[in-house]
Amino acid sequence: MSDKKIIKRIFSKMGIISDPLKKWHVYLKPTFFLIIGAIFLLIIISLLGVVKYSTSPHFCNSCHIMEPYYNAWKTSKHQTVACVECHYPPGKAKTILWKKFQAVSQVVKYVTRTYSSKPYAEVEDASCLRSGCHSTRLLQGRVVSERGIKFDHKSHVGQTRRDRQLRCVSCHSQIVVGRHVEVTYDTCYLCHFKISGKGPTPTPIGGCLGCHELPTQDFKMANMTYNHKNFVTKQGIACRDCHLDVVRGDGHVAQERCFTCHNEPEKLARFTEGPFLHVNHVTKHNVACFHCHEVMQHGFSQPGETSLGKIEVPSATIDATDQDARKHMASLTFECSYCHESKHAGQLLMYTGKVSSLNLPEIPSPMFTANVDCVGCHYLEKFAPNDIEFLGKTSPASPEACVKCHGASFKGIWEETKVELKEALAKLDNKLKAVQAGMKNSQLSREDRKKWEPKVKEADHLLHFVRDGRGEHNIYLASVALRRIDGALSETADKLKIAAPNLSALPLLSGSYCATMCHSKVGVKVPPETVTAFGKKMPHTFHTGMMGCVNCHNIEGHKNVPLKNDVKQLCANCHMK
Repeated sequence: MSDKKIIKRIFSKMGIISDPLKKWHVYLKPTFFLIIGAIFLLIIISLLGVVKYSTSPHFCNSCHIMEPYYNAWKTSKHQTVACVECHYPPGKAKTILWKKFQAVSQVVKYVTRTYSSKPYAEVEDASCLRSGCHSTRLLQGRVVSERGIKFDHKSHVGQTRRDRQLRCVSCHSQIVVGRHVEVTYDTCYLCHFKISGKGPTPTPIGGCLGCHELPTQDFKMANMTYNHKNFVTKQGIACRDCHLDVVRGDGHVAQERCFTCHNEPEKLARFTEGPFLHVNHVTKHNVACFHCHEVMQHGFSQPGETSLGKIEVPSATIDATDQDARKHMASLTFECSYCHESKHAGQLLMYTGKVSSLNLPEIPSPMFTANVDCVGCHYLEKFAPNDIEFLGKTSPASPEACVKCHGASFKGIWEETKVELKEALAKLDNKLKAVQAGMKNSQLSREDRKKWEPKVKEADHLLHFVRDGRGEHNIYLASVALRRIDGALSETADKLKIAAPNLSALPLLSGSYCATMCHSKVGVKVPPETVTAFGKKMPHTFHTGMMGCVNCHNIEGHKNVPLKNDVKQLCANCHMK
């Protein structure tokens, strides 16, 4: 049989008849339409089968990158709930179609090996709160978790708190491998402690007892028996008075984390806009907090472990009625910085000269600009070797520190500087008290008080800065501050019409301290006998002895004494007279 006859017979069985004698050479029999219908029906059934299979968790697990999530789901409380029940929001055909398209694109990426090893998906609140799942969760009121934490879903998910609208997955997420859609308490710590403040008594949102039940059992330390109720309820003792170092970390957001998702400059420029970031990440896209924030930890440290090292708590001193109470007491820690905080803040400000908050110019100490660390001067041993074990090491400054670096000619300069500072501070303190008393007894109008009282307060503030910051750390900045104090007090005294001593001749106020306290001792001839100014020779020594240095010069640091901008007018004011 020829090939043409074989092909013709095959087509005939399919209902496609070819007859050259008829008007239409080819016509279709009902058999053809039955076959086409059967093929179409088979395709529909196959597609439905594929769609059905694609919604099963087994299909999700066919991609190896989904295996950790599949295994976590399989051992979770949601193991009887298919993946799509959560990942596809209910009742939105348009959304479901879009989700299906995304799923198909993920399959294509998997086949073409262009996928990410960390898949990401958004779960809407509607999926969790649908009928038959957790639709009544917001109506339950306060519940107690397995860990004994009191919690109310409605106040967290149903309301906007501090410009943040939380979602279900803000707390129920998978940031720990092996735990699928379980509560991540680290999110709780971040919200409750991020803005609670630092130091010995931070105030977590809701307070400690807003989340924790007060322990009821007695516990013993040494030969004493204690109960939380007596301390907290009756005596009003704060939990943090005993439970130190229970919050670690600050929930910092590093801007570098933004680069993992964004590269648009206009988006990165909004890094500091907290409300905007929370709305667009948490509220709109259900992003877990720890995609951006560093983890904060809450709970007992290891016994005796603090940021300053380990302090052993002898187990013999702890006796409790059960293991929980024993662990509870063994976890007490001691954080010295809660009491000893910012001990050298004033000295650092004085030494570095970075005091814009005090409205002073930035004048760093010459030793700071030379990178001299504190130990350059502070190297004396304050305590005897036998006492260091219990008192620790404290190193005061040595009077010989100047000689050590600068030579024998600098001997005594540090001591004299301290004497001059002490005298200037004492006289300015008396002047301040006189002005304060005059202000208190004055009949100034309300408008005048608003103008002059801040000047007196600023003078008082600067006086504390020079005294507490130890002005000898930076005599140039201290001198500027002292002149600012004296000027403000003199102006106020004139306004109040009260007598106040004129302290402008003091070396630290007149500016002559460079020459009298330092240069004359180390062999530098300052001031010169004569200088040329504005084309004329003038007797420099005569002028400095009569009016000091700061009338004509700005003293802005070591060897930095430029003439004032209005020095010509100052000369004219005297000489024209």
